[in-house]
Amino acid sequence: MDSKLFSMSQWNRYKNEFKAYLHIERSLSENTLVSYLEDLNKLEQFMDMELPGVNPTKVTTEHIRKFLHHITDIGLAITTQNRILSGIKAFYKFLLLEDIIDTNPADLIETARVGRKLPDTLNNEEVEQLIAQIDRSKPEGERNLAIIEVLYGCGLRVSELVNLKISNIYFDDEFIRVTGKGDKQRLVPLGGMAKKHILLYMNEVRIHVPVQKGQEDYLFLNRRGKQLTRVMIFTILKNLTELAGIRKNISPHTLRHSFATELLQRGADLRAIQDMLGHESITTTEVYTHLNQADLLDTLIEFHPRSKPA
Repeated sequence: MDSKLFSMSQWNRYKNEFKAYLHIERSLSENTLVSYLEDLNKLEQFMDMELPGVNPTKVTTEHIRKFLHHITDIGLAITTQNRILSGIKAFYKFLLLEDIIDTNPADLIETARVGRKLPDTLNNEEVEQLIAQIDRSKPEGERNLAIIEVLYGCGLRVSELVNLKISNIYFDDEFIRVTGKGDKQRLVPLGGMAKKHILLYMNEVRIHVPVQKGQEDYLFLNRRGKQLTRVMIFTILKNLTELAGIRKNISPHTLRHSFATELLQRGADLRAIQDMLGHESITTTEVYTHLNQADLLDTLIEFHPRSKPA
C-alpha cells in the first residue's frame, strides 16, 4: 500500500476508535466529539503537508510544536489554540492507554498563556464596519473598497497588493497571479466580491485617472496616476479603523490573517489555505501538486464569507 494511503487509513482507524472511546467511556456530547475530531483533522492535514505518509503513532513532540507554531502564524486566537491542543492531548492519552504508543508526544507541551500577544484579526462583521466608512461618492472610495476586498478576499500581502498588475488578473477564470516573497509566483482565487469591486473601480474610476508613463499595468493608482505605496495602504486602513471605532491594531497584514482565519474556522483544508497564502513555513512543496486551480476556487467559494457578489 502507498505510504500516504496507509497513513490516511491509520489516522482514520485511530480517530474512529478515539471517537468510540469518548462516546462510550466518557459520555461526551456529539458536538464535543465533532470538535475533537475536527481538531485532529487539522493536525493530520498539517502532518500531510510537512511529512506525507507519517501515521499518528509516529508524530513527535517537535511535530506538535511546529503545528502549534503554524496555527499561531495563521492568527488563531489563544483560546482556539488551547482547545485544539486539548483535543490532541486527549487523543494521544487515549493511544497511550490502549498501548498503541509507548510515550505521549503531547504530554510535555503546555497550553499557551492567554496574555500572549497575537496578531489582531477582524471578523466579517468588523470588515463590514470598515467598508461602511468608505465615502463612495469620491473617486478614491471605489478604489479603497476594492483594496479592502482584495486584501480580505484574497489574503495578499501589502507588497503583493501594491504590485498587482491588471495583466495578472484573469477575470474569466477568476484567478490572480501574485508575485510574493523571493519573486515566487502563485495563483490565488479571485472571490466574487473582490472581482466585482475591482471591475467597478477599473470601469468607473480608474479609466478617468491620468496614468503616468510606466504605470499603465498597475491596478491601484493614486490620483496622479502613480502606483500606490505601502504607506498609503496603511494610512487608508488606519483612517477607516478610527472612523469605525474599532479598537484593534489594524494593518494590511491583519486582513491577510483574517482571510486565513475565516477559512480555517469554517472548515477549509489547511493545504488549500497555505497554497493561497504562499506561506513560507511550508517546506514540502510537493503538496501543491495535489491541488488544481478549480479546487482552490471551490475552497474560496465554499468557505469565505465574501466569495459571492452581493
